[in-house]
Amino acid sequence: IAAIPLGGYVKMLDENEGEVAEHERHRAFNCQALWKRIAIVVAGPAFNFLFAIFAYSLTFIVGIGGLKPIIGEVEAGGTAAAAGLAAGQRIVAVDGRDTSTWQGVVESIIGATLKDGTFKLEVEEPGAGPRTVMLDLRGMGIDEISRGRLFESLGLSPKRPIVPPVIAEVEAGGPADKGGLRSGDRVLALEGNKLDSWRAFVDFIRAHPEQAVEMLVERDGATMSLVVRPVVASEDGASYGRIGAGVKPPDSEMQDYYATVRYAPWTAVIKAMQKTWDMSTLTLRMLWKMVTLQISVKHLSGPISIAQYAGFSAEIGLTRFLDFLAIVSISLGILNLMPIPILDGGHLLYYLIESIIGRPVSEEAQFLGQRLGIAMLVGLMGLAFYNDLARIFG
Repeated sequence: IAAIPLGGYVKMLDENEGEVAEHERHRAFNCQALWKRIAIVVAGPAFNFLFAIFAYSLTFIVGIGGLKPIIGEVEAGGTAAAAGLAAGQRIVAVDGRDTSTWQGVVESIIGATLKDGTFKLEVEEPGAGPRTVMLDLRGMGIDEISRGRLFESLGLSPKRPIVPPVIAEVEAGGPADKGGLRSGDRVLALEGNKLDSWRAFVDFIRAHPEQAVEMLVERDGATMSLVVRPVVASEDGASYGRIGAGVKPPDSEMQDYYATVRYAPWTAVIKAMQKTWDMSTLTLRMLWKMVTLQISVKHLSGPISIAQYAGFSAEIGLTRFLDFLAIVSISLGILNLMPIPILDGGHLLYYLIESIIGRPVSEEAQFLGQRLGIAMLVGLMGLAFYNDLARIFG
């Protein structure tokens, strides 16, 4: 197991960890030259980033699926409309980075917004050449970005298929099941308001948590009235209604709106290196905003949320699961490089001090640093667990 380069499994041969035979002292970690100790410590986090490159490479080779980067709606009077963006335009690049899916647009805009709040969109529309649009979001709160409200603030949404409000899946024991909804039911109206799309159905349900909602449903050619009471769910402190029902759009409806992008192996590796860098810088910027209290620490996730996200991404498909693993690996690599004693970054800090003063940091100072480091990590883990439980129990 120790031979697997995943980190966390190796105990160093070190005189500080126990007795070392005289004939093995030359192999002991603490007896190595400073540059060797630095290389050994850096190797662990380095493999986190190498794994992310490997995972992203696989996703680019297998193919990344998602909505095409085509603008669907632009809110009148919003930031996007003021900049001249219009429905039907295709976003081909953000700050010079090509965007092949809407998710790529999202990631690029979030990264640019966290950097300095301004960015350039290169857009194309049918029958016209590309043009560049400047957008300024410096007045936007960081919490709005982290809560997924970025495009609401922009007044912009992607072009989506108009999916009919037909129930495909019903969660056993959920509000939809208890209210009598069944797979194949077509929801005609909610509280007397006619429906024309699944999106309108979802928006209405989310806006009415813990409220009895009367539904007019068509089943096997007959209409009937049902009452469903959405339960309260929460995400990042915001509450919304949920009934446990899903939809499966017909494949014919999806082809015009979704794209799968694949790359040759060598190109995939280059793209993977670029994405690993982008996600690393994005993580560092988010972390800095959190440390400086520009963004709420409630966005910090612990093992419970990570396990939930892992299960959810695995259900969606291999590429989403690999994408999730890459993000986790990048986060672990960055965490390990933080200058906190007991982490790899803490050891690197000691070695930096050693290179300056010409001798190792004293054992007393290292012991004190370890105690402080443990206290910091326990506090961080406690906060992450609290956030996880708050998300679950609202």
